[in-house]
Parts: sequence; C-alpha cells; structure tokens
Amino acid sequence: MNTKSIALILLCSLIGADYCLAHEPQRDSTMAMTLSEITVTKQLNHLNGIAKVDLTMNPVNSSQEVLRYIPGLFIAQHAGGGKAEQMFLRGFDIDHGTDINITVDGVPVNMVSHAHGQGYADLHFLQPEAIETIDFDKGPYNAQKGDLATAGYVAFKTKDRIANEATVEIGQFNTQRYHLSYSLMNNRDNSLYVSSSFLNSDGYFDSPQNFKRLNLMAKYSHWSDHSRFNVILSHFNSSWDASGQIPDRAVSQGLISRWGAIDDTEGGNTSRSDINFIHSLTLDNGATVKSNAWLSHYKFNLFSNFTFFLNDSINGDQINQSENRMTGGANTEYSQKTHWGNSLWNINAGASFRYDAIDNLALYHTISRKRIGTYALGDVNESCLSGFVSAGIEIGKWFINPAARIDYFSFAYSDKTQDTYSNKGISKAVISPKLNFIYNASPSLQLFWKNGKGFHSNDARVVVAQNGKSILPAGYGSDLGFFWKPRHNIAINAAAWFLWLEQEFVYVGDEAVVEPSGKSRRLGLDLGLRWQFLKNFYFQADYTYCHARSIGEPNGQDYIPLAPVHTLVAGLNYQNKGFNANLRCRYMSDRPANEDYSITADGYFIADFNASYRYRMVTIGTFIENLFNAKWKEAQFATETRLQNEPVSVTELHYTPGTPFNARAYITIHF
Repeated sequence: MNTKSIALILLCSLIGADYCLAHEPQRDSTMAMTLSEITVTKQLNHLNGIAKVDLTMNPVNSSQEVLRYIPGLFIAQHAGGGKAEQMFLRGFDIDHGTDINITVDGVPVNMVSHAHGQGYADLHFLQPEAIETIDFDKGPYNAQKGDLATAGYVAFKTKDRIANEATVEIGQFNTQRYHLSYSLMNNRDNSLYVSSSFLNSDGYFDSPQNFKRLNLMAKYSHWSDHSRFNVILSHFNSSWDASGQIPDRAVSQGLISRWGAIDDTEGGNTSRSDINFIHSLTLDNGATVKSNAWLSHYKFNLFSNFTFFLNDSINGDQINQSENRMTGGANTEYSQKTHWGNSLWNINAGASFRYDAIDNLALYHTISRKRIGTYALGDVNESCLSGFVSAGIEIGKWFINPAARIDYFSFAYSDKTQDTYSNKGISKAVISPKLNFIYNASPSLQLFWKNGKGFHSNDARVVVAQNGKSILPAGYGSDLGFFWKPRHNIAINAAAWFLWLEQEFVYVGDEAVVEPSGKSRRLGLDLGLRWQFLKNFYFQADYTYCHARSIGEPNGQDYIPLAPVHTLVAGLNYQNKGFNANLRCRYMSDRPANEDYSITADGYFIADFNASYRYRMVTIGTFIENLFNAKWKEAQFATETRLQNEPVSVTELHYTPGTPFNARAYITIHF
C-alpha cells in the first residue's frame, strides 16, 4: 500500500465523519495537569504524578520516544527504525528489553526467547496519540511485576475516549506521517474509537531506508454502575532497509561516508496483532477485581551483518533471525482496603498466566537476504504461572509494604536441525520477596526505603543447553531516598540505590545468541527537579550516576560494556493560549565499550525542539531533532570484524550515526 493510498483512506474517513460525535459528553477526559496538583501520597511509585505532568507538558513524537520520559532511561535506534530500540537504565545496557518489564493495558510487550534477544520489546505497535498514562518505577520492588523487572518496569494505559482529529506530517528525508483518530460511539455508557497511522521515510543514510509502518487500533469501552469493560484490537506491520553498525576505520580511511554501509542489504519486516479483553468490577464491600485476557500473533524477520567477513571470507557473515509466535495469557488482581485497629490495610493479590508458542525460531546464514545455510532452527514452548500478594499497611505517617511473588516457568525446545527432533523440557520456580517503607514526614516531604528481589528469565534455548542451570538469575535491589515539594510549584526527588545481579546476559553479535555472564554490582544516584515558574514555564531535569562492575573479575578487567555512567536530561517548556514550545536536551558521558575500557563508547549531547500553536480547530507545529546538528554516535559496540580485503580482523568501535538536524512540520484538524 503506497503513501497516496493511505492518505486517500484517511481523507475519505475524515469526510465521512459524523461531526456531532465530537460534541458528545466526554467521560474520563485527561486534563492538562500542573505541578501544584501533585501531592505527597503514600504510594510505592512516587514519581508517577511527575510523569503525568511531564507527558502533558511535552509533545510526543512516537511511542518509543515516550520511554525517554522515564527519568534516566535512554534509547538508541540502530537498524533502520523498524527494530526495537536499544535501552539503557540504571547502569544497564538493557539491549532490547532484557532487564525492563514493559506492558500496554496489561499485555506484555517483552518477547521471551526472542530470535534477536531475551525480552525483546518492540513498542512501535502503540500509537502515541492513544497513550493516556504511564506507570513506572525503577528497581525490583513491585510485586505485580515479575520477569525482567530488575532495572524497572513501564506500564502504559491507553485512552478510553479519544478526540477526533486528522494529522498530516511532512519532513526531511522524504518523511511522511498520516494519522486519524475517530470516535464512532461516544455517550455516557459507551465509547468506541479507531486510531490509525502510516509512516514512511527514506532516512538520512546513503542507502534509502525505505521505512514503512502501518498502525491500526480500535477500542470499545462500556461502563455500568459497578464495572467497566474494554475490548482492544490492534495491528501493526513495518518493513525497512538498514545500513547497520559501521566500523570507525572504514570512515577514517574514506572507504565509506559517515552515512554509508559495509552491507546495505540489512533490514527486515515485522508485524503484531493483538486482542485484549479487560474487565474491572467493584464489589459491594468496596473491593475491586481487575482482569484481562489477551492473545497476540507476532512475526519477526531481521537481516544483520555484525562481523562482515570474519567467519566467511567468501560469502560474508550476514545472518537472518526470524520467528512466528502465538502468545496469550490472563491476569487478575483483587484489591481491598480494611481497618485493623489503628491501621489501614491495602491488600492486593493476583495471579497471571502466559504461554508462548514459537514456531521456526531460526538463525540462517544469508547473502543479500538469500539463505545459504542454517545455523539453528527449532520450536519453543514456554509458559509461566505466577501469583503475588502485597499488603500496604498505613500506620500514622508510615506506609509499610511487605509483599511476595512466585513464578513457575516451563521451557521446552525442539531442535529441528537434528535428524530426529530432540524435544526437551525443564521447569523451575522462583520466589521474589519485597519489603518497602515509606514515611510521610510532612505534607510536603516523603522518605522511602525500598527493598526487593527480582529476576530475569533466560532464553529457552540456553536453558535447555545448560540443563536448567541459572534459569532464573536473581537481582537484589535497595533504594533510599526522598520526594520533596518545598513549594507548590517545585518538586525534588533523590535516591541512592544498589543492585546486585546473579547473572548478566551478553549479546554475542557474530553468533546472534545471548550468553550468560557472571555476577555484577551497581551503585548509583538519581536526582530530579521539576519547577513550574512564571506561570507558563516548566523546567525539568534528571541526573543519574552509576558505578557498574562485574564481580569476580580482576581489577581493571571488570567494566560492564556500555553501562551508562553519567546521564542528564533537561527540558524547558512554555505554554500560553494555545502556543506550546519545548526545548529538551539529553547528555550521556563516555563509557566503557569493553571489559578493560580499552575502547570507549563516545558520549554525546543532543538538543531537540518542538513548537505548536492551536487556533480553534487547527493545530500547526514542528519537530526538530538534533537542533544544533551535532555529530554523534547513537548505538555503539566494541566488535571484532574483518572487511573483505583485510588480511586480519580488527576489534574496535562500531556504531550507528545519530540523527542529524531533522525538521518536520505538521497540521492537525480537530473535528
């Protein structure tokens, strides 16, 4: 489907819209929040209110871009825009999701035992216009979050009602985006809307990326006196070409430009289709029961070339990772408040189940996307049954939160490369206790001490190969900090934290597998400031520091590759009578690219600018990425490679060049 066809479909939908629907009464509409509305409450994830203000103040370019609003979380794209971004948080190179748990409306985004990496989290199926709230916390302290929630978790909720609008966006590098949100039903008890978008871009590389992505979503909501019911349908697919990570020496020797490629036949395609049923019920005793059941069909097909001609000097080292996955599951949670003496108890208990059936989980050897050999091929069946109980005990100014979680995993892998398929299964359970203390010293000051055990599961192929050893490596964390509002328009947060991990995961590019590594220890500091001054200005800043080291390695050989050391994100927003302008900067310092720090991943400082103005039914605006056109390296890796005519291999920094100055303009019609 070409760009003109998509535009025509959106235009036809717009012309056929029933204008009066836009004037139906809006229920649960999200109003713009201000910092003065944020109060110090007894809750574990104390920064959620701050995140809601940040989201209100800052325009959103994409669903992945929203992740940057999590204080201290950085992302990097290195495969043509269609692949899930690489993430960094709390001294972790999370790769594509190994140590962060991400959900949308209770549906897991992370893919376990994925063809490209454990916990792979592609959030591109979520349209930014549909996002209502973000719930997040850092560390393994929330009993409702299980697998992969070691560095933290992010939970998105989509809107129950949406405004009618159509957007056309045009930018550099032949970038075009078309979006339509349309409410088909909108009354007191029912809501039904559809949201769709199409994105096309050639990108800024010498070889066009030919990137295309289509998103479709429909959500039905029904309210009664004591319950709410939702049905959500979504689908997305994308395809792209990529130039991959390039070696420093190829650019310095003039073999390729900064925007060039050693192998420009990289790229791929992927798709995801979801259906999600959500039900919330309030019982006569005031307790609530929230449940959802979901089913997802997912396809992934990626071509990469990490080492060029290191392993095969004739055909090259291009690989193809692919899979076809059906996954489904259900969650239910019971919540009740009850008084016991002078204390108030908030009881939460829940259970969940997830099952993944992955067919033809493959690693092929390819030339220009044509398969010439098979490295690995098999089927995975993986399931997880979980339960948790959490008690929030309010005694005076104290809030004490003991909790525990149990997860039971079953892994099975059938190796199709054998003459007789070998099918082996392994099972194991893990218990994760938590204990958190919150003290509200005053209406403006909260002190907290969080403690918990979390874990990340291992890839089923690794689990079976290791006969079950280190299936569910644990992570132990502790946060000590405060949240303080010295004035109604100022909020300050700080935390000193510790995280010990029983086992790291290392992604081996030339073999395209995840290998277990050793133990690690991270010590860090988080600082945050929000200041809403002069009525229309909003300033935000988040600084993080982390000292990350492997345990048991010699001094000087114990650096954790790509672990962030210093990061800073700061932004200034101005809003007044329909006008909105935002300047946002991010900084990441130099950091080790390998274990002995003989190779450095270069730091960078990037500034982005957004501005928009709404007059009645029309909004016009612009997005500018990399305002000062800085030359920077986005995704970076220390990799051993050999170019076609090189006699020996070289280990050095390989990188994807970061976005140059990139301007886009858009117009939105509200109807």
